[in-house]
Amino acid sequence: MSSITAIKPSQFPRRLREIPDPPEKLWVEGKIPPEEHKWLAVVGSRRYSSYGKEACEKLVSGLYGHPVVIVSGLALGIDCIAHRAALDAKLKCVAVPGSGLSRKVMHPVANRALADHIVVAGGALLSEFAPEFRATLYSFPQRNRIMAGLSDAILVIEAEKRSGTLITARLASEYNRDVLTVPGSIFSGATEGPHLLMRLGATPVRTPEELLAALGLKAADDEGRNIRDYADCSPEEIKILELLRVPMERDALIAAAKLPVSKTNAVLSLLEIKGFISESMGEIHLA
Repeated sequence: MSSITAIKPSQFPRRLREIPDPPEKLWVEGKIPPEEHKWLAVVGSRRYSSYGKEACEKLVSGLYGHPVVIVSGLALGIDCIAHRAALDAKLKCVAVPGSGLSRKVMHPVANRALADHIVVAGGALLSEFAPEFRATLYSFPQRNRIMAGLSDAILVIEAEKRSGTLITARLASEYNRDVLTVPGSIFSGATEGPHLLMRLGATPVRTPEELLAALGLKAADDEGRNIRDYADCSPEEIKILELLRVPMERDALIAAAKLPVSKTNAVLSLLEIKGFISESMGEIHLA
């Protein structure tokens, strides 16, 4: 584990210095990503649906190859799904837990390994709380302003009307950040928040291309994105590529991969985005 150091306001990322209530100091572990990248906060419900999970993975993985940093709170639910999808897509992450950064107190316990992965992958953990500070009821809404302040835009994926997610969205709006959200079913309580945000002017996002446009980035028209060495792929991606030496139907490939169905579909989506595979006539094959 790398060391935890404190930085002064003059050393904060530029966006965070702009908000009216910045922290007095920040504790940092890892490497703060480049400020010139687009920083996107991804937030949502802890009690996510399969739709919310799939939407989060699809949108974040679609940012592969672009200068985007994913900011989230390391919480259970959409937060950690966003972090994992970002790491799979080789994007840098910044996590802002509602506790100190010491692994003895970091909340939640289940995501401490994910925190390690973020740092090892070249991202950073940030907190205004001392390293040994244990999370409290007030520390979570307090850290939400940091997530909003760090980011150029915030993407809300599933949230009930009364939730910490909407607190973060409100703060982002007050800080003049772009608020983006994923539309959902009219029958789901988890989409009441996004639909409320859209009525208030939030930008609906349905595809990676729409997300890139909202961030002021062009969708992949650069040929270089599709010309990559397989060494850049994760073990799961390599496994799928090896299986696809012979074209296969999706169901057969999922069975052969022996991975969770959702994981296999996420890997396939990422490989298609990278330009390594394509699907036609009911079969998936190497591109």
